[in-house]
Amino acid sequence: MTEAAIISALLTFLQRDDTTDADFNRLALDIFSYQFEHNLSYRRFAIQRGRTPLTVKSWQKIPAVPITAFKDLTLSCRPVEEISTVFMTSGTTGSVRGRSYHPTLDVWKQSMRLNFRHRFMAGTERIRMGILFPDNRTLPNSSLAHYLTLAVAEFGTADSEVLVSADSGLELTRLFAALENAESSGEPYALLGASYSFVHLLDEIQRQQRRFRLPAGSRILDTGGFKGQSREIQPDEFYDALAEALGVPRSHCINMYGMTELSSQFYDDGNAVCPPVKSGPHWIRSRVVNPLTGEDVPEGEVGVLVHHDLAHFNCAAAILTEDAGVRVAGGFRLLGRVAGADARGCSLAMEDFLRAAQVTP
Repeated sequence: MTEAAIISALLTFLQRDDTTDADFNRLALDIFSYQFEHNLSYRRFAIQRGRTPLTVKSWQKIPAVPITAFKDLTLSCRPVEEISTVFMTSGTTGSVRGRSYHPTLDVWKQSMRLNFRHRFMAGTERIRMGILFPDNRTLPNSSLAHYLTLAVAEFGTADSEVLVSADSGLELTRLFAALENAESSGEPYALLGASYSFVHLLDEIQRQQRRFRLPAGSRILDTGGFKGQSREIQPDEFYDALAEALGVPRSHCINMYGMTELSSQFYDDGNAVCPPVKSGPHWIRSRVVNPLTGEDVPEGEVGVLVHHDLAHFNCAAAILTEDAGVRVAGGFRLLGRVAGADARGCSLAMEDFLRAAQVTP
């Protein structure tokens, strides 16, 4: 299939609500064949694993790229000089940042819109939003900035606003005024941003000894970890603090789990119980594996998460993360970064990938 045919098939598949496992498998194999043909580094790795479009018959057998490979190699079916958008992982000054190449954002945007409407908006067409993260003009290579900018454009009211600046971070005067306005208006309000931004907000609310009671139907979306940008808070303490400070019940505090190396996101149904069950839309599937063997671990046992995201058609649809998880009914529980034997297994998987990808078969 050509790139245009892949994009067309994906846009149709994302819109459907009647897809079957066989439909997912068929499109996954088509995308694997496309990536095998056009992505040299990935093809070398797949051949080294004995996996080709002729031998792979199920999406579970499509070889998964270790996530750190996005920092070391160019993973793109389209020549990078023709790429319109490059998303980069966050990183400290001077560190190597992973890159995800998007020849078009049509599929990425459709993936975000459909999933966000279903998992966060809860039947509401639009809601006033306060964004605790820079927009995509400030951070053009941030997938989160693009995600939140699109959220406002598609689902926010006209008076939604970005409440951070590149120079000073959280604009606390404007933020507190927005919370006061929402509290008095009686209209539901949504706060969205990186988890660490909420920590800074909680610390300031505590310092000023204030409390807010946002109207019924208000929602919170946090995403990502703390990434050294704030103090660390355990999930139960974090969501208890949000509920206490803002008056939003934990059932309406939604965590989005996403990454630069994917084009789709996972959500939970609120954080009344931690860790919550996360799940994705019908165009992404997840496995929990032993990183050394690549084989699934039994349900209920801890392993490393592998995600197969059809929407990530240009780079690599299947990725081996460095996140520990456990498979449960309805999705998986995210347990944090891998450690111990699993961490060593991920490192060995990455070494194996680099050896295969950098040597012509």
